[in-house]
Amino acid sequence: MTKTFIKFIRSDFSIIKERDPAARGILEILICYPGFQALVMHRISHTLWNYKIPLLPRVLSQFTRLFTGIEIHPGAQIGRGVFIDHGMGVVIGETTQIGNRCLLYQGVTLGGTGKDHGKRHPTLEENVVVGAGAKVLGAITVGTNTRIGAGSVVVRNVEADSTVVGIPGRVVHQSGVKINPLAHSALPDAEASVIRNLMKRIDNLENQILSYQKYLPENLENTEDSTEWAGESQSLRDKEIIEYLGDQETQ
Repeated sequence: MTKTFIKFIRSDFSIIKERDPAARGILEILICYPGFQALVMHRISHTLWNYKIPLLPRVLSQFTRLFTGIEIHPGAQIGRGVFIDHGMGVVIGETTQIGNRCLLYQGVTLGGTGKDHGKRHPTLEENVVVGAGAKVLGAITVGTNTRIGAGSVVVRNVEADSTVVGIPGRVVHQSGVKINPLAHSALPDAEASVIRNLMKRIDNLENQILSYQKYLPENLENTEDSTEWAGESQSLRDKEIIEYLGDQETQ
């Protein structure tokens, strides 16, 4: 048991050095990384939990929450090389299962939905990245190599090699593409894409209507109803649309 515990701690330590460029030394990681501290304490409380020792595992988890800001139920199963970056506000429920080399940012909730007994928290397979403030709720499974964007709310199963964004979480498949787990700026904006596509279609329809006007009888062409809509239209070149979508989205 001791050897297994040491192996887990070593893997948790090495993943920080691998993924965090701010980690400059062993002492700094031991003293200044609450995610690492919380995982060490959890592995102790989880061992006690498996031995069915009453109360003490929960006391340790609450003590860990007090000085790290990270709440991990002692019943949660956490694999090797898991990195909780910064970690303030992270909550991990009792029946949560986290695979090897997963990455969780601050404010992440791996929680349940309702008061059902048994498996009621999510399962993250290997190499899953959960962005800051994201919520993964219920007894769902998030597949290997999946990224969940910051602020997303995931309540359904997610296949492997996917990217999830939005509320509720929408899946964008990126199978076969190697992705840097720290590259949050590479996440797609699903809402902006929908708005951009709608605006392009509206532009096309308005242009078609304008081109058809020359075929209308003169008495219809001069009526107020035929031109009322033109003054209220917007396009991808309007200032408000550019500010919302960004310059790159309106090209």
